[in-house]
Amino acid sequence: VQLVESGGGLVQPGGSLRLSCAASGFTFTDYALNWVRQAPGKGLEWVSMISSIGGITFYADSVKGRFTISRDNAKNTVYLQMNSLKPEDTAVYYCSTTRDGASRGQGTQVTVSS
Repeated sequence: VQLVESGGGLVQPGGSLRLSCAASGFTFTDYALNWVRQAPGKGLEWVSMISSIGGITFYADSVKGRFTISRDNAKNTVYLQMNSLKPEDTAVYYCSTTRDGASRGQGTQVTVSS
């Protein structure tokens, strides 16, 4: 399993970012995919999940209404569109085949600051 996240960066509060996660080494359409994050000094926090086909999505209360998860099974890629970003969204974001983040990529840093 290989997961490679990209798209992070520095953004002002209220701004947007789109994260991508390119997957390889497994049958992409067999797996639901998750985004998890880790803020400085804190543990992993589950953010969102999308079903294997893409028709079902779930979100943590902290991001509901602001973040949108999607996937392109033809490109073996999962996305996280993040809008109305807040300083508390600052974290390293990972995609994972498991909700607990045990099988995740190297992550991409998102910093929300003015």
